[in-house]
Amino acid sequence: MDKFIIEGGRRLQGTVAISGAKNATLALMPTCLLAPGVFHLRNTPNNRDVWTFSRLLGSLGVHAELNQNTLFLDSTNVTSTEAPYEHVKKMRASIYVLGPLLARFGEARVSLPGGCNFGPRPVDLHLKGMERLGASIEVESGYIVAKTTSSTNRLQGNHIHFDVSSVGATVNVLMAATLAEGETVLTNAALEPEITNLARMLVSMGAVIDGIGTTTLTVQGVDALHATDVDTIPDRIEAATYLIAAAATKGDVTLRNVNPYHLTAVIQALEDSGAELDINGETIRLTMEGAPKPVDITTAPYPGYPTDAQAQWAAYMLASTGAARIRDHIYPTRFGYVSELQRLGADITTDEGSCTVNGGSKLSGATVMSSDLRASASLVIAGMMAEGHTDVLRVYHIDRGYENIEQRLRELGAVIQRVPTDEY
Repeated sequence: MDKFIIEGGRRLQGTVAISGAKNATLALMPTCLLAPGVFHLRNTPNNRDVWTFSRLLGSLGVHAELNQNTLFLDSTNVTSTEAPYEHVKKMRASIYVLGPLLARFGEARVSLPGGCNFGPRPVDLHLKGMERLGASIEVESGYIVAKTTSSTNRLQGNHIHFDVSSVGATVNVLMAATLAEGETVLTNAALEPEITNLARMLVSMGAVIDGIGTTTLTVQGVDALHATDVDTIPDRIEAATYLIAAAATKGDVTLRNVNPYHLTAVIQALEDSGAELDINGETIRLTMEGAPKPVDITTAPYPGYPTDAQAQWAAYMLASTGAARIRDHIYPTRFGYVSELQRLGADITTDEGSCTVNGGSKLSGATVMSSDLRASASLVIAGMMAEGHTDVLRVYHIDRGYENIEQRLRELGAVIQRVPTDEY
């Protein structure tokens, strides 16, 4: 087990290249189960979640190899349709294998997923979508057991409306629909850039999809798909984290390999807080002087403010000149980091689905503990703002979604090191 030791009070300055999107990669990887062959996923991040998903695919017979940020996936010999608990328990995105396995092989047995601990995130929408495509679904001993019921052993196209805009359910059902017989129409589909990245990859595999980039996706099922190569989009959450960290430390940081259009809500909030941003193509430069103005945020599905960046915003608002309220309508219980920020001296109060950050309190280094991936990023930002040394425990959480974050922060001037620890 490792921890970070951070010496606060250092201004971030310099340039950092943003990795490929972790969330997009986890949606792209299971597409290899839809067709035999060798896939190349370029701009793949090197983080714990990618390796976890690679091991899951390996248990199904897919050979996975990451070489210089290109992920090679060979699905020529898929040998199993069961995703075991030992792999699936580590992250929720593991359920993405359900749709492709069911669509191609007519059956799947997938353990109920695990992942970050910030409240219940049911898989009902995934299962209802598969049932609408003609699959029988049973939950037995912690496993989802799914089978096609048609005489052709294939899923059947249908109209599927998502009661809630869900990235995960859209990913899963969209993949399954590509091999279903007939037409499938998905309404209230998620708009996130990761969905568009996936849809375009599926089209390059031979899928027929209309409405890409909208909330209505129309899929004409095909008999077979083929392997392809794809470029993974830049990670908008990683980019948001570095931008917020730069603003929080009154820094001057330039991001490369970033899509500003995917960050509109975050950029607007930063500008409202007093940061100056210079956007030029795939680069963003942020400079910040003085204390930020308090800015309220409310998370929402894309293109709204992302829930995956709200904990980082809370840390930033600790430096503000007033009170800022943060509401999370997507995951209302996602405030487990608040008690850890309070250990650093933060003045934060919580209410149902929200917290209020009262800026201006002096932050002092302390030992804090990560509870999930984005909470970890919040604690790292706060540690860089605090006086003295901060120890951040359980950094395996942050390793799930950030590639070499301590090294990149050091290159920007932060004093941060990773050390082994027995503390937990």
